[in-house]
Amino acid sequence: MAIGATIIKARLQLANMDSHLYQDYNLTLAQHPSENAQRLMVRLLAFALQARENLSFTKGLCADDEPELWAKSLTDEIELWVELGTPEEKRLKKACARAKQVVLYTYGGGSADIWWQQNHKQLAKLNKLVVYNLAYEQTQALAELYQKAMDIQVSVQDGEVLVSSELGTVTLSPQLLQGDQ
Repeated sequence: MAIGATIIKARLQLANMDSHLYQDYNLTLAQHPSENAQRLMVRLLAFALQARENLSFTKGLCADDEPELWAKSLTDEIELWVELGTPEEKRLKKACARAKQVVLYTYGGGSADIWWQQNHKQLAKLNKLVVYNLAYEQTQALAELYQKAMDIQVSVQDGEVLVSSELGTVTLSPQLLQGDQ
């Protein structure tokens, strides 16, 4: 029998001073059986950092032709495509062809660094692509805030991100590797 997704409920309070967005969200995330706490929390962080009208979680790991998050217009055009990890260049090219903007959050320490070294020259040709790297230690600390039902506060100021819950507080410094956001 196949193992189903775990349903995660997150109440997110967002205060993004950089984009002047102050919003509360009640989110439901489906955690794929192969998705660990670190990846799920990076997905939640990406939502907070890219928050805008019509931003939603997709089928993610369950669908090869969808990102982790996207924002679509009323005419079903993809305005924003958000990827996580270290996808193949081919996938990012396809995303750039389908969306007005593509944002990638890499994480995982050494493997993400090696991936970037091997791919950055080819990715530089994709002018719709913005790439951030999240430090491994910071995303590991973020994973410590994981709960099946969580209240998360995210504050963003001058590019620095403060994530808090009843389990603690984590400071993240997303490093812009490519693009301008």
